[in-house]
Amino acid sequence: MAQSLTTRSRGGAQVKEAVYAWEGKDKAGKTVRGELRAGGEAIVNVTLRRQGIMVTKVKKRVYRSGKKITDKDLTMFTRQLATMMKAGVPLLQAFDIVGKGHANPSMAKLILDIRADIETGTSLNNAFRKYPRYFDPLFCNLVGAGEQAGILEDLLHRLAVYKEKTLALKSKIKSALTYPIAILAVAFIVVAVIMIWVVPAFKSVFQSFGADLPAPTLIVMGMSEFFVEWWYLIFGSIFGSVYFFFQSWRRSLKMQQAMDRLLLRIPIFGDVIRKATIARWTRTLATMFAAGVPLVEALDSVGGASGNAVYLDATRRIQTEVSTGTSLTMAMQNVNVFPSLVTQMVAIGEESGALDGMLGKVADFFEDEVDEAVAALSSLMEPMIMVILGTLIGGLVVAMYLPIFKLGSVV
Repeated sequence: MAQSLTTRSRGGAQVKEAVYAWEGKDKAGKTVRGELRAGGEAIVNVTLRRQGIMVTKVKKRVYRSGKKITDKDLTMFTRQLATMMKAGVPLLQAFDIVGKGHANPSMAKLILDIRADIETGTSLNNAFRKYPRYFDPLFCNLVGAGEQAGILEDLLHRLAVYKEKTLALKSKIKSALTYPIAILAVAFIVVAVIMIWVVPAFKSVFQSFGADLPAPTLIVMGMSEFFVEWWYLIFGSIFGSVYFFFQSWRRSLKMQQAMDRLLLRIPIFGDVIRKATIARWTRTLATMFAAGVPLVEALDSVGGASGNAVYLDATRRIQTEVSTGTSLTMAMQNVNVFPSLVTQMVAIGEESGALDGMLGKVADFFEDEVDEAVAALSSLMEPMIMVILGTLIGGLVVAMYLPIFKLGSVV
């Protein structure tokens, strides 16, 4: 069982905190309930007494261990919170409803932890900032801007739309890349099984023929002998290479930059990734700018949200130029990573004073382009994969049956 525990330093000592559910009566004698994060029941009693509440029951909240918190969980939470606040549900009550009704215990624990922070007087923005793993600076900055301007409901709605569109875009890219990789992985396993177990069985039969074997059969048998003798080295090197590749990709900044550049240059797939990156970039900037965040400050979050090191570096250069008085259009043209359509739309937006609207239209356009590209890729990949698998598996089968066909013609 996983408990909602955090650790804070108090006078040099580490104090473990938990979320406590409490019940009591206020000054009017009305029964009230709530939750509070504290270092113990005594602290809960003292804190509530200061608020004029006579505590009758305090119980530490225990949570079941749950699944990992995903982008889908966070997107759904943002949408639910935005909907409830727009409907006039009080903030703490909205957190109660969403948290207690969530299917993932880990997400429910996170929501109720944030609620406990808000109940003690922490602003919503600062409560989210305590969990940077789940709420990035863009999310927190927009919530903070909404709180300051008194338009939190509108900005939560914008955030929900932004996260929904970003999530949909990511899922489309993943589906386009996952399908061929999965098929090729299965093909490799099938070929390995044929080489290690099937071909050796044919080999013992062919040796009894006492005749010369066709060249394709000899090649396949030679490959089979290599597989049988060195299978552990082949599989070990493949899985080891994949593991170390992804580890270095996660931990090495240079590796990430090199791979991001490479991904943009891959035929067919690179164009889809570029369009998706531009869609995220423009969608993020449109959302930040519409929230009233100054352009230079908004660009801080935009580069990281694009998800590509090339565009992160370009965004930093754009930010530097914009901060010295250069127009956004000119700065985007100087980095040379945006199509002319994007810069022209941004120029119109700057001239008309409707930059957020134009950026939103650009994001919509490129999201539609990604949809069409993924659909085209899916229809193109299926016949290509069938041809590759047919050639590979069919070639092996034909190579192993050639001696039998030859023997039949002799008889």
